[in-house]
Amino acid sequence: METMQELIPFAKEMFNQKPSRKMVKIYMLGSVLAFFGVVISLVETVCSPFTSEEQLQEEKEEEEKRPPLTKEHTVPQKQRDLIVEKSKEQDVMQRNLVIRQRAS
Repeated sequence: METMQELIPFAKEMFNQKPSRKMVKIYMLGSVLAFFGVVISLVETVCSPFTSEEQLQEEKEEEEKRPPLTKEHTVPQKQRDLIVEKSKEQDVMQRNLVIRQRAS
């Protein structure tokens, strides 16, 4: 329902058709869940600026604790990246073989 103007005619139509108890319970459950979703999203929106500031402070503290990167530290990272890429390629090749075997 996009607006409350659509909700009121819907409720009137639903009561005119005299729905069963089960249907009323299902509609009420859906309405309650939607209401809780709205409340939770509002709380999250209100509290999010505070949590993001805390995360930024934590990240700054972690960066200050780390030693500065040198060439010795960056070279192993490149090697790790190559190893990860090779393992991904092998995984893809292995997956393709399994798919071909199942297809035949």
